[in-house]
Amino acid sequence: MRAIILALAFGSASAFVAPKAAAASKVVVKADYSGELGVLPPVGFFDPLGLSTNLSEEEFARYRTCELKHGRVAQLCVLGYVATETYKWPGEIAPGIKFADIPSGVAAINAIPALGWMQMIFAIGATDYYGYFDFKTAPDLDDEELAKRQTQELQHGRLAMLASMELLRHDSQNLMSPGFDGMDHLITGLPFIYQ
Repeated sequence: MRAIILALAFGSASAFVAPKAAAASKVVVKADYSGELGVLPPVGFFDPLGLSTNLSEEEFARYRTCELKHGRVAQLCVLGYVATETYKWPGEIAPGIKFADIPSGVAAINAIPALGWMQMIFAIGATDYYGYFDFKTAPDLDDEELAKRQTQELQHGRLAMLASMELLRHDSQNLMSPGFDGMDHLITGLPFIYQ
């Protein structure tokens, strides 16, 4: 099962590889991206590895689109962590296996049957294929309000990426060393979590 999941993860990474541009196209390199959306004090423009050095505007726009998409996925990840800790869906994920029987977080990876994984992959694929939104079409807002909302979306996505990494780290550590965080007494005091 793990081999299938890893193969799917590596296979889906190829979707993010852009086709090579034609050699005859002219590339305009912008040296300074410090005035772009998402640059806020006190950090300012944060590029410690110099990844934006000698980067074309088209490539920067592609990176920004990837950042938005990853931020949105991370927001769904955080929401999924919180939702499954407080609520269990009625019904079955596969014949004889109730949603309530699936543990939350990292422990669910081995507990979800193959039919459950196929359902999730199909749902994500259908959403990605049919749920395409044109990110270049802006809502009918004035320029200042639009820039404010775009910056907020970038910041929320960045925070969600950090939060999802910490949730995965914490959950994995607690799976390997149960009770390492000393929260077991609190979890047993909340009967609505594991029903």
